[in-house]
Amino acid sequence: MTSKTTNYALDDATTEKWESGELGRSLEHAEVAGAVASDSLDESLGLQLVSIRLQRSLIQNLKIIAKYRGVAYQPLVRDLLNRFAVSELKLIFGELEAAQRRATEEEDSIVADFIAREQERKRA
Repeated sequence: MTSKTTNYALDDATTEKWESGELGRSLEHAEVAGAVASDSLDESLGLQLVSIRLQRSLIQNLKIIAKYRGVAYQPLVRDLLNRFAVSELKLIFGELEAAQRRATEEEDSIVADFIAREQERKRA
C-alpha cells in the first residue's frame, strides 16, 4: 500500500461523500494514518492510548455486542466506560450530598438543642 495524503475539506458536501461511500469504503481506498495525523486526531478528540488486559471471553462478548449494535468493539468499550464513569460520579456526588445534608441537619439539631437549653436556663 502506498502512502498518500489527501486533504479533504470538512464541509457538508465532503461529509456526505464519505457517508455515501463515494470517497471509498474498500481496502484500496484505505491507508494507515501516519504518526503525526494519528497524534493530531487523538489530541483533537482528547484521546489517550491505554493498555489493559481483559479476559478473552469478555473481549469476545464485547465484539458480539458491538457487531449486533453495528459499531466496532473499541468504541463500544469507550462508550461503556464513559457511561459507567458518569453514572458512578453521579452516585458518588449523591452520596456526598446526602452526607453533607445529614451533617447539616445534625449541626442544626445541636444548635436547636443548645438554644432550647439556653432558653430553659434563662427561664429558671
